[in-house]
Amino acid sequence: MEPEPLPDDHQLYAYHAEMCQVLSHPKRLELINVLRNSEMSAGELGQVLGLTPANLSQHLTMMKERRILISRKAGNMVYYRVTDPRLLQAFDLLRTILFDQLRRDAALVGERGL
Repeated sequence: MEPEPLPDDHQLYAYHAEMCQVLSHPKRLELINVLRNSEMSAGELGQVLGLTPANLSQHLTMMKERRILISRKAGNMVYYRVTDPRLLQAFDLLRTILFDQLRRDAALVGERGL
């Protein structure tokens, strides 16, 4: 059985855009951060994030389809976790860039006396 061919550049850009689209919602970013250190049940996630079960389910489904999260079932509970720790590294890197931009913007405002 031959391995599946790697996507070409156009396909890779499309996958990249899909991933960015999934990560474009603040609650989904918050969800990644909440799951940073451990897995949590859907009920726990709903409480922490202040989401209704239906809304949480939509976010979780989207993130599972893009393989950002995986789940496991234990009895009647479903637990979620981040699939790849490199996603957290990317998350942290982007946040660092954003914080730096905000600091620079604040410094510019301060220099101009606005």
